[in-house]
Amino acid sequence: MSAAARALAFALLFVASSVTRGWAGPELASTNDNRTPAGTLQSGVLTLRLEARMGEIYPDGPDQPGALVKAFAVEGGPLQVPSPLIRVPEGTEIRATIRNRLDEPMFVHGLYSRGVTRATDDVVSVGAGDEREVRFVAGTPGTYFYWAAPTANDPVQQRPGTDTQLSGAFIVDPRGGPPIADRVFVFTTWGRERVLTPNGVVRFLINGASWPRTERLTYEIGETVRMRLVNAGGAVHPMHLHGFYFNIDSRGDERIDLIYAAGSSHFANTERLLPGRTFSLTWIPTRPGNWLFHCHDTVHLQRRRAMDGQPMPLTHTDHEINHATEMMAGPVIGITVRPNGDAGPAEAITRRQLRLIAQVDRGGTAAEPAYGFSLEDRGRTMPAESPYLPGPTIVLKKDEPVGITVENRLPEATAVHWHGIELESYYDGVAGFAGSPGRIAPAIAPGTAFEARFTPPRSGTFIYHAHVDEVRQQQAGLSGALVVVDSPDEYDATHDLVLLMSAPRLIADDNVVLINGTPTPKPREMRVGDHYRLRLINVHVSRPNVFMRLFRDGQLTMWQPIAKDGRDLPSDQTTAVPSEVQVGNGETYDFEFVPVAPGQHLFEVKGQGGAFLASMRIDVH
Repeated sequence: MSAAARALAFALLFVASSVTRGWAGPELASTNDNRTPAGTLQSGVLTLRLEARMGEIYPDGPDQPGALVKAFAVEGGPLQVPSPLIRVPEGTEIRATIRNRLDEPMFVHGLYSRGVTRATDDVVSVGAGDEREVRFVAGTPGTYFYWAAPTANDPVQQRPGTDTQLSGAFIVDPRGGPPIADRVFVFTTWGRERVLTPNGVVRFLINGASWPRTERLTYEIGETVRMRLVNAGGAVHPMHLHGFYFNIDSRGDERIDLIYAAGSSHFANTERLLPGRTFSLTWIPTRPGNWLFHCHDTVHLQRRRAMDGQPMPLTHTDHEINHATEMMAGPVIGITVRPNGDAGPAEAITRRQLRLIAQVDRGGTAAEPAYGFSLEDRGRTMPAESPYLPGPTIVLKKDEPVGITVENRLPEATAVHWHGIELESYYDGVAGFAGSPGRIAPAIAPGTAFEARFTPPRSGTFIYHAHVDEVRQQQAGLSGALVVVDSPDEYDATHDLVLLMSAPRLIADDNVVLINGTPTPKPREMRVGDHYRLRLINVHVSRPNVFMRLFRDGQLTMWQPIAKDGRDLPSDQTTAVPSEVQVGNGETYDFEFVPVAPGQHLFEVKGQGGAFLASMRIDVH
């Protein structure tokens, strides 16, 4: 069947399934929390019978429109989205039977030994109504996945909508001893159109659900949390954990998994998860409260059109809101960390006081507003008047308590998230969610203010940005850099450069990005032999694949990695490298650059595929 014919067939099936409810239609595909391995494991052999059938998913709830999809089930059992979990010890012999109860062929990837050279094709072809058996030995331990498509050549991220849920995790545990206690999360993407568009009907799912219907997790302070993440969907997800760092234990894909040595330090609070890729992490919570773990490609968090294509209600508002449940959707996990005893009364301490004012800027409209921040600090206001773009860089001192009062002079509610800062949950900036029972953070209504209190425990590069109606407010201009240093008096902005990449205020200008608030930044000057710290920040709402590069005479120079997400890198990761890095939404990277020769240099931002987005000239003398 041609791609056009498949698309037409899917459209007809979708309409038929979502016009009305209450009739005896296709079976419901249940969400799979990936906690129960499929099949029967006995004497070192896993026997597994899978079958593919047509079913329906309802990511927005059973009272909302759904969609027809193909899905896998254990034979005789319910359909599951994502597909049944395959989890076995290293060395297990797997005997899997695949029955295709669909009306067209399918091609199954991922059912083969890892770490073993194979002489035959890894793709299993199963005709309509046919059955195939595969036998292999589970190889190298790691986090993998299996998936199916209507042709042998369909990439996992470009499958048509009906085929997008034919994906499941395949975990190989080390031999000997019980499996490590962890959670497995499979990301999938459903879309009415094969190619995702900003205004298209699309759902980003974690274990078959979209926030706020995703599973809520609960942990204790000090508990070791382990997660495995698999992206079998069609979009990049820079996964950001509020308030904490996690250690990346492995990175891989369908075929291989690079597991880092025990004790190896790869800390981050945001990690890009590309389509067809995996990573695993370890996290130890140290502070109680409610925390989010979510994709930081802000467009993915929008409440989009309903599954039948009807528009959702507008999300921006001028009154008190529960931002987390009313405005967020998609790849989001809510986590509660329980306290281990009475924290006691809050200690009265002296704090440095700042005032961050969110206000209307010039040139906006109701549909595409222009907003911005100004900062009041020790009697000085930055900037003193419009334009309020870029957001002022907030410079704080390590270990110095601070209180930042956010004053809302906008016509709508807002809140500010202190991205990457280790702080109390109540001040994290997620209205209606952050905090703990009886003390949940409010949205900041127009004409009111909210004081965020924290003591930054480390020097580094961080971000502050609106966390209400994120795409609208961040694109309007509500974001900025937050720099923590050992000594603010010694902070030298001529040698310590913030390079913050953000979205243009007008959607029509989507082919450009802003560097420090402008598409045409003024040239910078440097001197040969001087040491410069470059703080690279991506707070764009929808560009998770940008490359930031530094050229001289058309060639990459060299720079030395210093920090990732505001945390210093270990010495074994600070070797000088060519001056190019790929930066996802919500990531920050610090590099030291020492010019070795005079001449014109160029700092450049390019998108996926090499599309030019922005540049800044640097003249070295």
